[in-house]
Amino acid sequence: MQTDELPRVGPLLRHWRQRRKLSQLDLALKADTSTRHLSCVETGRARPSREMVLRLAEHLDIPLRDRNGLLLAAGYAPAYRETPLDNDRMAMARAALSSMLAGHDPYPAAVIDRVWDVVGCNRAMSVLLDLVPPHLTDPTANVMRLILHPDGLASHCLNFAEVRAHALSRLLHQANATGHRDLRELYDEVSGYTAPPGVAPEPARVDPMGIVVPLRVRTPYGDMSFFSMIATFGAPEDVTLSELAVEAFFPMDRSTEALLRCRASTGDEGARTLRGEPRERF
Repeated sequence: MQTDELPRVGPLLRHWRQRRKLSQLDLALKADTSTRHLSCVETGRARPSREMVLRLAEHLDIPLRDRNGLLLAAGYAPAYRETPLDNDRMAMARAALSSMLAGHDPYPAAVIDRVWDVVGCNRAMSVLLDLVPPHLTDPTANVMRLILHPDGLASHCLNFAEVRAHALSRLLHQANATGHRDLRELYDEVSGYTAPPGVAPEPARVDPMGIVVPLRVRTPYGDMSFFSMIATFGAPEDVTLSELAVEAFFPMDRSTEALLRCRASTGDEGARTLRGEPRERF
């Protein structure tokens, strides 16, 4: 009977070094070791210490999830916890996320994980979520599917070709940087979606006066235009926290700002939830 064996640490480190486009000399200098020792580690002639594995992983900018994998492959215990977000240990992190979401109202904001699934969102996010059918949010909404699926925001987006090109480039970069199969599968899925009727297959020429690629959507309240910013936890030591981010949307123009504030003042923010949970809670 055959059993699956853990991959060896040497080939894994070589894989990550090549993915980062570093020579053995480059990495050896960064990690304060010799090229000879690094070569012996990569070929399996030397077993790296736990500290060496972690040092190399740090200089290779390897995600915490994969650093645990490297340690296991080298025969060591994982260094980083993966704590469920609803665990008591995460109470302060949940409070911080809820505070950020609530404080961003009346502008939309959402917490997303490493595969772009929406973990939580504020009430203002309904201005975008209410434009898409339930099958794209139940049981879990995924940002890339929400944007690119022909039943989703794609059919409401006024600059879809631009937004599509940016979203796919962003997702492909992440898939290539991490090597995670689920991200590659997500990219293969969403890049194969058909565009809504009448949408140009390629984005128009980049506006030399532009500062960001906006998300311009047609809503029941009027046309709105957004740009977004991403916030992450500083110096995370837990896999779960290292893979969470808050994407906060801001109005791109005064008209959008006025529509969002008017919508909030009249209480017309919808009541949809994700994963059956109240908004702004985890």
